[in-house]
Amino acid sequence: MEQRMWHQMETNDLAQALSASLETGLTQSEAIERLQQNGRNELSEGEKASPVALFLGQFKDFMVLVLMGATLISGLLGEYLDAITIVAIIVLNAVLGFVQEYRAERSLRALKALSAPVAKVMRSGAIDAVPATDLVIGDIVVLESGDRIPADIRLVEANSCYCEESALTGESVPVGKHCTSIQESELPLGDMKNVGFMGTMVTRGTAKGIVIRTGMGTEMGKIADLIQQTESMETPLQHRLEQLGKILIVVALALTVIVVLAGILHGQPAYEMFLAGVSLAVAAIPEGLPAIVTIALALGVQRMIKRRAIVRKLPSVETLGCASVICSDKTGTLTQNKMTVTNVWVSGRQLDVTGEGYEPSGTVVEDGKVVDIKNDLPLRRLLQVSALCNNASFAKVEVETETKRKKGKEISVHEEWVLKGDPTEGALTVLAAKLGVTAKSLDGLYKRVKEYPFDSDRKRMSVLVSHQGGRLICTKGAPDMLMQQCSYILWDGKVVPFTATLKSKVAAAGEGMAQSALRVLGMAYRDLRPNDAFEHEAEVENQLVFVGLTGMIDPPRREAREAITTCRRAGIKTVMITGDHQLTAEAIAGQLGIMPRGGLSLSGIQLGAMNDDELDRIVDTTYVYARVSPEHKLRIVKALQRKGHVVAMTGDGVNDAPAIKAADIGIAMGITGTDVTKEASSLVLSDDNFATIVAAIEEGRGIYENIRKFIRYLLASNVGEILTMFFAMLAGLPLPLVPIQILWVNLVTDGLPAMALGVDQAEKDLMQQKPRAAKENIFSRRLGWKIISRGFLIGLCTLGAFWITLKQSSGSPSNLIEAQTVAFATLVMAQLIHVFDCRSSRSIFHRNILQNKYLVFAVLSSLLLMLGVLYIDFLQPIFKTVPLDFRHWCLVLVAAGIPTFLMGVGSVLGGVNKKKSNWPLSRSRTMAR
Repeated sequence: MEQRMWHQMETNDLAQALSASLETGLTQSEAIERLQQNGRNELSEGEKASPVALFLGQFKDFMVLVLMGATLISGLLGEYLDAITIVAIIVLNAVLGFVQEYRAERSLRALKALSAPVAKVMRSGAIDAVPATDLVIGDIVVLESGDRIPADIRLVEANSCYCEESALTGESVPVGKHCTSIQESELPLGDMKNVGFMGTMVTRGTAKGIVIRTGMGTEMGKIADLIQQTESMETPLQHRLEQLGKILIVVALALTVIVVLAGILHGQPAYEMFLAGVSLAVAAIPEGLPAIVTIALALGVQRMIKRRAIVRKLPSVETLGCASVICSDKTGTLTQNKMTVTNVWVSGRQLDVTGEGYEPSGTVVEDGKVVDIKNDLPLRRLLQVSALCNNASFAKVEVETETKRKKGKEISVHEEWVLKGDPTEGALTVLAAKLGVTAKSLDGLYKRVKEYPFDSDRKRMSVLVSHQGGRLICTKGAPDMLMQQCSYILWDGKVVPFTATLKSKVAAAGEGMAQSALRVLGMAYRDLRPNDAFEHEAEVENQLVFVGLTGMIDPPRREAREAITTCRRAGIKTVMITGDHQLTAEAIAGQLGIMPRGGLSLSGIQLGAMNDDELDRIVDTTYVYARVSPEHKLRIVKALQRKGHVVAMTGDGVNDAPAIKAADIGIAMGITGTDVTKEASSLVLSDDNFATIVAAIEEGRGIYENIRKFIRYLLASNVGEILTMFFAMLAGLPLPLVPIQILWVNLVTDGLPAMALGVDQAEKDLMQQKPRAAKENIFSRRLGWKIISRGFLIGLCTLGAFWITLKQSSGSPSNLIEAQTVAFATLVMAQLIHVFDCRSSRSIFHRNILQNKYLVFAVLSSLLLMLGVLYIDFLQPIFKTVPLDFRHWCLVLVAAGIPTFLMGVGSVLGGVNKKKSNWPLSRSRTMAR
C-alpha cells in the first residue's frame, strides 16, 4: 500500500493491514521476524570516504599540481625559501579543504542524533522500553509530553497532544494531533494531523500510535537520502581560480619558451637563457595566489563574525558576493519569531495594539487615540480572560553575548524579555500586561480552581476561577466553535443576547482579521452561581458571554524590510519559502516588500502538481512558496540554478538541510537551527536575522573585488616582467634582468602589497551594482585589458630605462650591471606605484592613497627590501647590483611613474567624455518619465 495512504485509513483497518493488535501490540517473536526482514530503525550514512582519502583528494586540483611543479623547479635552482613557501601553501590549502569536507559529511550523523534512543512499546500486552533502533512496522508506541517520536507513526489515540514539527515542516507553532482519518489524498506534511514523524517532539498531552515507517522509509529518512544524493556545488571562486590557473600556466610557459628561443637566436648563452627562462616561469606563475586568496577570505571571515555571520567554508564568503537570489525561511529570519497581538475587536470596534515582541510595553489605539482601559469594560474583560485563561509567562533575563576581540573574547550582558510556554498564550499574556493586567495584579482577586485543557475536537480551553466568593469561567478558542457555545455578548458595556445579527458581525470581523493573515482567537466568560456543579467541560462551556476577538501574528523584523530594499537595489531577488500557510506567507511578504505587483505565490500542492519544465517557466516570477516539503525546497533551488542564478538558501529545520546543501551558499540559523542544518550549511547566522545575510553579501562582494584587485596587480606585474625580457630578446639586447633579480622582484613585490590589497576598503557604490553572473570570467569588466595594457607599459618603460642607461655607457660589463640595476629598480618601483592604482576600478586619482594603512606599510617594506639589495655591500655581488646615484633615480622614478600617469589621465578623460555623452540621454529619460 502507498505510504501516503496511511492517513486515510480508519484505525481498525490500519491495524488489520499491518497485522498488528491495537490492544496487545506485537509479540516478541513477531518483532524479531520483522526486524530481520526490514532492517533496523536507523538512518544509513552510505559509503563514506576515509579521512586519509579525503586528505589525499585535496592534491588533485590543477593549480596544486602546477604549484608542485614550481616547487621542484625552485629547488633545482637553489631557491629553497621559495620551495618551502610553496610547500607550506599547498599543505595549508589541503588542510583547509580536508577540514571543510570532513565537517560537511557530519550532517547525517547530526540527523541520526535526532532519533529517539529509547521508545516505549506495547508488546504482548505489556509496555516495555526498547532501543528505538529495534522498532518495527506494526509496533504500538506510547508517547507523552517531552518524548521524541522514534519512527513515523499513525496515531490511534490522542489526548490534547501537540507536537513540535518546525524542524521538519517549518510550522512555526506546535501542531495539534488527532486520531481520526483524513480523506484528502494529497496533503503537505504539516497538514497530516493524525501522523507523528520521526525526530519530532511531543510538547503537550499523550498519544498512542502504530509504526507505519521505520529507518530510511520515514520522512526523516527521505531527507537523509536527499542529503546523500545532493552534491555540494563548486563555488564561483573555485571555478574561476581553476580557470585562471590553467590560463596562467599556458600563457606563462608559452612566452617563456619564446623568450628563451629568441635569446639563443640572438647569441645569448643557452645555459644562461635556460636559467633566465626557468626563473621567469617561476616568477610569472603567482604561486602566492592561493595563499593570498585564503588570507583575504580568512580576514573577511573575522569581519563577518563581528557582523554576526559565522563562516564554515571559506569559499562561501566570496560566493555570497555574487548571489542573485536569496531563498529565505519566514519564521525567525524575516519575522521576529515572537507571536504578537496586533489587533483587538470588541463591541464592533477595531482596535490596534502597539509594541513588539515580548516586552510588556504598548497601548491600545482606536482611530489614533489611546483607549482608556478603566472606562472600557469590554476591553478590560477581554484582557482579564486573556490573562486568566493562560499558562504562559514571561520574564526579563540577562543574556550574555560573546564577542571576539584582538586580546581574546569579550562578554557583554544585556537584558531581554523571554517567554516560557506556548507562543499563542504568550502573545495574550503580553497583551494583557501592556495594559497592566498581569498575573501578579490578578493573583489576589482570582484563584484557579480547575483547567479544561485545549484539544483539537473542542478547539478551546477554559479555566474555572474563584472570585470574591463567586466563580468565573474564562474561555478562549477558535471563534467559529466558541460562538456556538455563547448565548450572550458583552456589547457597549452591557450583556445582551447573542443574536444572529451580532454573530454575523463577529464572523465578519474574524474573517477580516484572517484575510490579513492574523491568527484569530475568541474570548468569552460566564459567571457561575454558588450552587452550580459540573462534571464535564461540555456543561461548563455553555451559555457563555462572548467578549471579543484578538488577532495575532509573528511580526516582520523591522530591519528586514530595509535589508530587502537593499537587496533589490543590489539586483538580488528575495524569495520566501515557508512551511506556514499561504495566506500568512503572502501577508508577511507584502509587508516586507518581497512580492512586487504581478508576483506569484505557490502552495506545496500546486508545486507538486508541476513538472520541472513548468516550474522553470514561472520560477523567476514566483516570490512566495508556502506549505512546502523538503523535496519542494530542493526543486525550487535547482530550478533557480537552472535559470542561471547563484542561490543562497536559508533555513533552520531538518527539512531545509537538502536544499541548503544543494544551494550555492547554504545559510543556517544559529539560534533556532538544528545541528543537521548547521552541518550542511556554509554560513551560520548567530542572530537568525535576514539583515545579517545582506551584510554578509556586502562583505562577500568586497572580498571578491579585493581578490580581483590583487589578481590585477600580480598579473600586470608578472606580464611586465615577461614583456621586459621578451622585448629585449626581440630587439637583440642583453638580458635586462638576471635570474636572481627576477626571483627577487617576485618576492619583494608579490607578497605584502598583494595581501594588503586583500583587506582594502570597499568602494562606496558596491551595493548599488548588480550581482556578477555565475559564469563571469575572472577577466571580465575590462580586467584583462587593464592587466595587459599596464603590463605592456611597465615592460616598455622598464626596457626603456635599461636601454637609455646602456646607451649612455660604453657597453662594458660593469655598465651592463648598472643598466640591469636601473631596470631592476624601475620594475620594482613601477609595480609598487601600480599597486595603488589597483585600489580603484577607475584610476589612482579616485581614492585616497593613504586610506589603506596596511598597503602603505607593505609598500614601504618592499621599498626597503629593494634598497637593501642596492646599497648593502655584501648583497650587491649576490644580486648583481650597484648603488644608484641621483641621476639614475630621476630616470627610474620618471619611467616607473609613466604607466600610472598615462592610465590615470586616460581614465579621467574617459570619465569626462562619458558624462558628456550620457547627459542628454539621462535628461531625456527623466523628462520622459
